[in-house]
Amino acid sequence: MHTALVTKASSSALPLFTLEAPQFHKPADTAAPAVGSVHSYAKDEEIFAEGDRAGFVYKVLSGVVRTSKLLSDGRRQIDAFHLAGDIFGIEAGDEYRFCAEAVGDCVVIAYRRSNLAVLMGNDTQLAQDMTMGMMRSLVRAQNHMLLLGRKSALEKIATFLLDMAERISDSDSLDLPMSRTDIADHLGLTIETVSRSFTQLERQGVIELPSARHVVLSNKAALERLNA
Repeated sequence: MHTALVTKASSSALPLFTLEAPQFHKPADTAAPAVGSVHSYAKDEEIFAEGDRAGFVYKVLSGVVRTSKLLSDGRRQIDAFHLAGDIFGIEAGDEYRFCAEAVGDCVVIAYRRSNLAVLMGNDTQLAQDMTMGMMRSLVRAQNHMLLLGRKSALEKIATFLLDMAERISDSDSLDLPMSRTDIADHLGLTIETVSRSFTQLERQGVIELPSARHVVLSNKAALERLNA
């Protein structure tokens, strides 16, 4: 299957180049950017599996994507949550080292890896988006490494909530798109520890929990101190 794609610079009815599309689900109705192939996924659907050929780089248009790895003892480690604007699927080798799944309904755009340099050369905005996306991903990966190795359970939860508030909300009230199981697997904790930590922060007046996923940061300064 091939999908014809036209760059921004083209005014012709004919495509300037053709990209071989992966076997995705039905394309989303979302208006497609000038290059790339747009596709939608439902909750928990797999975008690519660990060990698949790394033929595409992805950008999230809406929703949330998690990338994770299944460890030899059966535990799952969630590497990152990718929100709108984030880039994922970048690999140095020929295979994906992690699998990628939709946390909820999401829309992504796929860029064929072998054509990416040409596409970025023809589209300044795409080049800027890719560069900034990769830089943000690198910073988050470094922060996550420090979080896993050096922080207590409460400190991990505080760091996670502050990060999510910055990324998905314009206020101190946020709806977490991921489950507590996902949070536990991301922070290297058990789900019981995550639940106890949320309850402890609520009792201390640091957060409010109107529902399991709706969190109000009542005392952001206290969270910042835990995050220091």
